[in-house]
Amino acid sequence: MSEDTTTKAARMRAIVQEVAGGPEVLTLAEVDRPEPIPTEVLVRVHAAGVNPTDWKSREQGRLLGDPPAVLGWDVSGVVEAVGLGVTRFRPGDEVFGMPRFPHGAGGYAEYVTAPSRHFTRKPAGLDHVHAAALPLVALTAWQVLHDTADVRPGRRVLVHAAAGGVGHVAVQLAKHLGAYVIGTASASKHAFVRELGADEVIDYTREDFAETVRDVDVVVDTVGGDYGPRSLRTLRDGGVLAALTGPPGEDLLRRAAERGIWAGFVLVEPDNAGMATIAELAGSGRLRAEVGVVLPLEQAARAHEIGETGRTTGKIVLTVAG
Repeated sequence: MSEDTTTKAARMRAIVQEVAGGPEVLTLAEVDRPEPIPTEVLVRVHAAGVNPTDWKSREQGRLLGDPPAVLGWDVSGVVEAVGLGVTRFRPGDEVFGMPRFPHGAGGYAEYVTAPSRHFTRKPAGLDHVHAAALPLVALTAWQVLHDTADVRPGRRVLVHAAAGGVGHVAVQLAKHLGAYVIGTASASKHAFVRELGADEVIDYTREDFAETVRDVDVVVDTVGGDYGPRSLRTLRDGGVLAALTGPPGEDLLRRAAERGIWAGFVLVEPDNAGMATIAELAGSGRLRAEVGVVLPLEQAARAHEIGETGRTTGKIVLTVAG
């Protein structure tokens, strides 16, 4: 009688989707646990951030790969194992990051694998929930303000949806870089945006920012639609209009070029140096993530329902382990 020596793959819980669609396509399932290949680490996920790109990907079926697909790019957790050649981390290290974006990372799960340099050590004073809320929004804001727009002291920065996920971090990072910051937000969120460091806050429900704001050096457009064309009126010649929801239209690009304005779509990417800066700022208390909603992993569908209302302040985070 022969002995079966087949090794069964370790299993884990994850939120999966078989088809594109509404929040209801997200279900809790048991799947094979990934294993790190050379240069990768296996991270036991303690918390996973939820972002607009998550529900857009869920609905459109993009950025996910073959089903069953697992959403999620914001991760905070503990290194469980390291692949061949990894020297930056050891099992037991607490890390956070935005692995693999825009390719599938599978953050809504008990474990993820990714290149070690897609993670950074989590500051000791930052809990996993707040760490998981930072990577995607903070890297986005940093790559817009620092890398693309070269914001320096004295520059004027307009941040749309300044109380939202990217917006509330962009306000803080723009202030860190020395800018004069103007934010748009509903009246109920003005105190929060000012607390973050904004010098001016405009109630977009009562006031047309395009009529009152002038001589801005940089616009961070997290809203899309007509916000881009309207924002051109606020910019000085030679300014920067960074669109985060999609590429600007041809008419906007033409009008911007006529005035020497750089206008374009900025898509965040993994950035070890950027994450090191974010970790340092968060660890020293100069950058914080506002977490508006915390739910367990199995309520991922509910998290998407809440996020899609567009009424949350800060971030939504799923707790996974710990």
